[in-house]
Amino acid sequence: QVRLVESGGGLVQAGGSLRLSCVDSERTADSYAMGWFRQAPGKERAFVAAISWDGVNAYYADSVKGRFAISRDNAINTMYLQMNSLKPEDTAVYYCAKDRFSGVQVTTPENWGQGTQVTVSS
Repeated sequence: QVRLVESGGGLVQAGGSLRLSCVDSERTADSYAMGWFRQAPGKERAFVAAISWDGVNAYYADSVKGRFAISRDNAINTMYLQMNSLKPEDTAVYYCAKDRFSGVQVTTPENWGQGTQVTVSS
């Protein structure tokens, strides 16, 4: 069972930056695409970014393009989300997940972590 653990959330002012980390403690996700999702209060969980197994291909939601950058280091089984120019509407619980089947994109996410809260004040 792949266990993903997120960290790095916190409270930041608008315009600030945070870096989230997602550690694959069982070391079994390095052949799969991984991604970040977020859920704001009263809203459904939404896609933020994804990265292929080899880190070559990255995909972003339109709302974060140019501000967020996803990366991964399979040597230490960790995925990152660098978030810059944060806005109050980025406030949400951020989750990481791996794809069930694909090494390219996250279309069937599974093995959700517990989430990390990001709060952006105006």
